[in-house]
Amino acid sequence: MNRGFFTIMAAQFFSSLADNALLIAAIALLTTMKSPAWMTPLLKLFFVLSYVLLAAFVGAFADSLPKGRVMFITNLIKIGGCAMMFCNVHPLLAYAVVGFGAAAYSPAKYGILTELLPPEKLVAANGWIEGLTVVSIILGTVMGGALVNPQISADLLSIDFPMVDTGVNTPAEAALSVIMAAYFVAAIFNLRIPDTGARYPHQERNPIRLVADFAGCFITLWKDKLGQISLAVTTLFWGAGATLQFIMLKWAEQSLHMPLDQAATFQGIFALGIAIGAAAAARFVPLKKSLSVMPLGVVMGFIVMAMTLVHSAWMAYVLLVLVGGLSGYFVVPMNALLQHRGHVLLSAGHSIAVQNFNENLSVLTMLMLYAMMVKLNLNINVVIVLFGLFVAGTMSLAMRRHAANQREHDSLALIGEHKH
Repeated sequence: MNRGFFTIMAAQFFSSLADNALLIAAIALLTTMKSPAWMTPLLKLFFVLSYVLLAAFVGAFADSLPKGRVMFITNLIKIGGCAMMFCNVHPLLAYAVVGFGAAAYSPAKYGILTELLPPEKLVAANGWIEGLTVVSIILGTVMGGALVNPQISADLLSIDFPMVDTGVNTPAEAALSVIMAAYFVAAIFNLRIPDTGARYPHQERNPIRLVADFAGCFITLWKDKLGQISLAVTTLFWGAGATLQFIMLKWAEQSLHMPLDQAATFQGIFALGIAIGAAAAARFVPLKKSLSVMPLGVVMGFIVMAMTLVHSAWMAYVLLVLVGGLSGYFVVPMNALLQHRGHVLLSAGHSIAVQNFNENLSVLTMLMLYAMMVKLNLNINVVIVLFGLFVAGTMSLAMRRHAANQREHDSLALIGEHKH
């Protein structure tokens, strides 16, 4: 991997670190405001809404400029969203603006990998970037949990600069100031990302034509025998992962009687498992064998249901590392395969935009269902069992579909194909 790849990783690390710390800070703000419990999962819903609504436009934007410049501009939008929360705008609205920046950031972040690297390095690259993203999730959730801790908030507020009024007077403002600093570090790395030299045909600006173009890309990827399977699996994974974030917090509160700052560490433990699984996949699973990991998704769904039997912290840590490890091991090869097929059939930015649209539509749907279950006061153990059965069942359907495709034609021969 060259220097440009590691610069991209550094930019992604600090941007993701701030995103995850901001989620915990926003949850704490909602708690301070005495918002109803069903509003908490809506934070993530508002965050990912832009991925769905702007999918037809962000791919064209990512392909219209060098990817590093796109990442810099969209990171500034994230800073703006964080600043809105600092200025007492409602956390749901402010986090939605951060999501707007993230939606435009993502096609450039993943699209540049296909411009910078050959197909045979994509699994390893995804292993690296997913592993580092997971480390940023771990540190981000831990950092967010620490920043909302009353003692650490008091220590931050005690910091004083002579003859300078920082305007930071509350625990929330102190936390948001640290998070904003992480976004600024990401912006510095964005400016250092090299121009890969990749250029695409002139991008449409007419909204109707952009939507029509996106619809064509959407259909192309879903019709492809490899694209449809990898897209289905990654769509399920990201929807399930986002929902599991909130299930873990509620589970820690109700079954293990933990406060938010301690419960936030569970997300970090889960992410650690994903990092281990992602690293193992990058080491042992070549792109040609990427579809062989699908049964692990079924296993993961059944293991998640074991959460209902856990009532101690150390057992919870072991279980979450295991679930995370299985998740990372099966999603990294599938993600790499999807990027490869998207790059072959479409363009870098457009293929990632289609992927983001599907994955975040799944996130929206699953979070809305979870919010409804919270609103209905369903026991958390019932929610966990339903969640596990859904994941295992959906993965089984994807495996059956792939087997049916293989009976018609050997789609695995398409892996490694050159760009059309």
